[in-house]
Amino acid sequence: MRSTLGRSMLGDEIVGRINQLGTISEAAEHLARVFLSAEHRIAADLLMSWMEDAGMAAHLDGIGNVCGRYEGNRPGLPCLMLGSHYDTVRDAGKWDGPLGVITAIACVADLNRRGVRLPFAVEVVGFADEEGVRFSSTLLGSRAIAGTFDEAVLDARDASGVSMREAMAQFGLDSGRIGTAARKRSELHAYVELHIEQGPVLEQRNLPVGVVTAIAGATRLAVSLSGLAGHAGTVPMALRRDALAGAAECIVAVEQFCGDDDAGLVGTVGAITAMPGATNVIPGRVSFTLDVRAPTDDHRRLAVAGIVRQIEAIAKRRELSLQVDITHENRTVPCASWLKAQVAEAVAAEGYAVFELPSGAGHDGMAMIDVADVAMLFVRCRGGISHNPAEHVASADADAGACVLLRFIENFRPLPSS
Repeated sequence: MRSTLGRSMLGDEIVGRINQLGTISEAAEHLARVFLSAEHRIAADLLMSWMEDAGMAAHLDGIGNVCGRYEGNRPGLPCLMLGSHYDTVRDAGKWDGPLGVITAIACVADLNRRGVRLPFAVEVVGFADEEGVRFSSTLLGSRAIAGTFDEAVLDARDASGVSMREAMAQFGLDSGRIGTAARKRSELHAYVELHIEQGPVLEQRNLPVGVVTAIAGATRLAVSLSGLAGHAGTVPMALRRDALAGAAECIVAVEQFCGDDDAGLVGTVGAITAMPGATNVIPGRVSFTLDVRAPTDDHRRLAVAGIVRQIEAIAKRRELSLQVDITHENRTVPCASWLKAQVAEAVAAEGYAVFELPSGAGHDGMAMIDVADVAMLFVRCRGGISHNPAEHVASADADAGACVLLRFIENFRPLPSS
């Protein structure tokens, strides 16, 4: 069932609100909206006002998630939950996260304008913290709703030395009430998220939307190589134990290992530090980070083991000591087949080719899977650029995503046992 607004009008409304929300930032020269900040509060109030205008009852939950509920054809029914996050990285784009929240609100508003009530409730959630910028712990908002929030994070401190517990009190929230945000599995039929792709695949295929198969798991490692610092002018090349040269070879090995894989494996060295860091000194110690992602956990684990073996061989040949530590590991989250099929039906019914692809980036679904089956719909973004001010979605693509999501909602069929 197509929206009575027709094509482009949903997209225009969504783009306008994306731009409005994008002005709420800690700095005029770049977009940054982090958890429990003053900007977080302003954005939350704006989102709640849009939810209420759309016919929802809205509130801020125990961790600062913005929650709106549109009742079904009778009060108290289990819900189809939609949403994404409204926090950002620093120097962010406007679309990563907010597109999913604002599109879901627009879809509910369309239902409300037409007086449509469904045999289930629709809830929209703007998760307060997905990016993990302030306290270096991701998915805080969705973990609270899923009932898996780790209270140890309350003692984590931001760059200014403020703990999360203190920040919540300053914000007006009681850290002792985070548990009230948790939902029961019986209250949710499913969780479905619309999000920008954050990659170039849909653009390359000239498609506005794509059906997500899984959210890739990730393993992050800290690698340290130690050799021998020495004078840049007096140690012959053949006698050097140059830790930076060894790290460079390791980095190229990571690139080659992942590049030879044709099943979605990616590996990234994102940060490197050389010591002592002087122009005329051979680096004696180097540390670098490694992020490895793949569509399945088995694939990722085998890849990590293979990469580490290559790094070990390089270190041994170059007479470097090696330390490798796993600093982070998230499991792969598959999208439920019954939900994925309904998303695909909506895509096809809107006249688009059904294309399936994995998500290499993490999303709130990685936490929500602990309380509900999950699915995702990707929307094309220009150049595949994300976490960057150049992040952009065309109005027509925003409209396409909204029309697919609206059709999905109106035709949603819960599992009989849910």
